[in-house]
Amino acid sequence: MPGMSRMDKRRQEEAKKYAPKDKKSDRRQPSDTQRPTSQDVTPKKKPKKKKSFLFKVLIVLVALIGLSGVGYAKGYFTAKVDKDNKEFNMTAFNGQKSHDDSINILLLGSDSRGEDQGRSDSIIIAHYNRKTKQPQIVSIMRDTFVGIPTHDGLEYNKINAAYSYGGPEMVRQTIETNFGIPIQYYAIVNFDSFPKMIDVLAPGGLPLTAEKDLEVEGTVIKKGQTNLSGHEALQYARFRKDAEGDFGRVRRQQQVMSAITKQATNPLHAWKLPEMLGAVVGYTQTDVPVSAYLSIGSSYLFSSHKSLEILTVPVEGSWNNGYYDYAGSVLEINEEMSKQAIQKFFSK
Repeated sequence: MPGMSRMDKRRQEEAKKYAPKDKKSDRRQPSDTQRPTSQDVTPKKKPKKKKSFLFKVLIVLVALIGLSGVGYAKGYFTAKVDKDNKEFNMTAFNGQKSHDDSINILLLGSDSRGEDQGRSDSIIIAHYNRKTKQPQIVSIMRDTFVGIPTHDGLEYNKINAAYSYGGPEMVRQTIETNFGIPIQYYAIVNFDSFPKMIDVLAPGGLPLTAEKDLEVEGTVIKKGQTNLSGHEALQYARFRKDAEGDFGRVRRQQQVMSAITKQATNPLHAWKLPEMLGAVVGYTQTDVPVSAYLSIGSSYLFSSHKSLEILTVPVEGSWNNGYYDYAGSVLEINEEMSKQAIQKFFSK
């Protein structure tokens, strides 16, 4: 500037040098592509509660599996070391599967007291429909007069004679020949072992309503609601010294079977099932694999628990009393009528 001294110019330069800068011009604008660094983001912590819950569930499952294994082993080995637990040599059992994925198991009650297998005292077909979750049993009265397939052709006799002729396999063939029912598995229960299985399942007694006062070999059972020990349940099911004879005996057998099913499927008794399964496998002579027991049991337990349905053969109106010197008193049946009754019953 004209008229400005050298000193004035120097002061002006000093003033510019130390003047405050414009904040707007110094402000940095973030780039559109600039992303926050890891230091700017607070890491998210995984919830500890979920891990803790899953860990507890895993511990409970492991404990349940362990306890189930201990219970099963207890029931199984107790049965196997029992000196009264007899087994007989059996011929091969050629089980046949049903066409509708249901399972048929031949249950045979053996009252053998000697060294041979004798005749079967009880013959029952246990049927389970996987689709409908319906358990059913068909009791075939032991005096039912049927054709037994032998090497020489059909030989007519009481159906329980088939067991002494050729064990469970001969009974299976006889049932299929006369009634058209395929049997996949078999299980033989000795009457000495049956009470012990009951006592494992129901240590406080099997709840049952006795239909009448009765006495069997010194065991007295009073009419009405009662809790039967294993021995008492066996005697109740065996009693037949009245006017009804074998018909009443079969009905009481079915009553005991229903009581067992009810007890086994009661959620309050679930903790006893592993030991009961071990006892069943140990005390029965059977070809039913453990996997089949577990499959049927789990299927039924997680269902609506349909009541056990029961049919007795011969059905009403299909039989007459008969007598043969070689066989004694028998029930002569209308084979076709009985066959249709069983098949209709299983196809409900």
